[in-house]
Amino acid sequence: MAPNKVIITCAVTGSVHTPSMSPHLPVTPDQIAAEAIAAAEAGASILHLHARDPQDGRPTADPAVFMQFLPRIKQATDAVVNITTGGSSLMSLDERLAAPLQAQPEMCSLNMGSMNFALFPMLDKPREWQHDWEPKLLEATRHTIFKNTFADMETILDKLGRGCGTRFEFECYDVGHLYSLAYFRDRGLVQGPLFIQFVLGILGGIGADPENLLHMKRIADKLFGGDYKFSVLAAGRQQMPLISMAAAMGGNVRVGLEDSLYDGRALAKSNADQVTRIRGILEGLSLEVATPAEARQMLALKGGDRVAF
Repeated sequence: MAPNKVIITCAVTGSVHTPSMSPHLPVTPDQIAAEAIAAAEAGASILHLHARDPQDGRPTADPAVFMQFLPRIKQATDAVVNITTGGSSLMSLDERLAAPLQAQPEMCSLNMGSMNFALFPMLDKPREWQHDWEPKLLEATRHTIFKNTFADMETILDKLGRGCGTRFEFECYDVGHLYSLAYFRDRGLVQGPLFIQFVLGILGGIGADPENLLHMKRIADKLFGGDYKFSVLAAGRQQMPLISMAAAMGGNVRVGLEDSLYDGRALAKSNADQVTRIRGILEGLSLEVATPAEARQMLALKGGDRVAF
């Protein structure tokens, strides 16, 4: 396999943005399934998935909601399904693990530490809120933290990793998270090839600057050598510039309406639009997009026939 294959991950809906911020944010199981399938058809080989309450769009950890779209996505695409273990900062660990433990997917995200995950600055932009929960959820992030202690991470690695054969998108929001991951590697709780997602631009984590991307890559090289693959997601308007830089550095990329609601200066009309845009950039850099089969090989995944949905 050529060394310049680039994995495109698409994070379809997330729990950061709310329905009032974009009419194109998928909320219902039908919308999430349709958006995920279209993103895969556009070139995404990994689909990172959250669930939302079909009635009002608030984040939910309910496995029954996940199961309304997971089988449909699997039937319609060969893409790798990656389920969040992050959910939102207002969910307990047991709530966040309920759907992944039932689905036993090939991949899950794993936030590498507790942190301030501040969304409240989005309240500064005047808007008409469709639902009362939206400003309340954003304001709640002013005085809560996203909790992933070392005990929490050990639980996730044991129950999902050892118990289900699930591998991880290790989400590193700051340099210290890389050292936490190296600790687990040194203890033998994780094995390569590691798939490390550098997360840039969340208030409370490292900023979305080119210098920070270079620093994260330099420290990851120091800690993990050749036993890892890196990918980059950047929040908001920094999405396309920094993931393009990541690709030029030999990395992989993540797009999706979880990370940015925009395609250029206009609201993205779909997740597939963002996939199509980054695919064009990659091809302009003479890079090839990895297929799902190639992504599975690169990341040593167990295969779509060994999931529970």
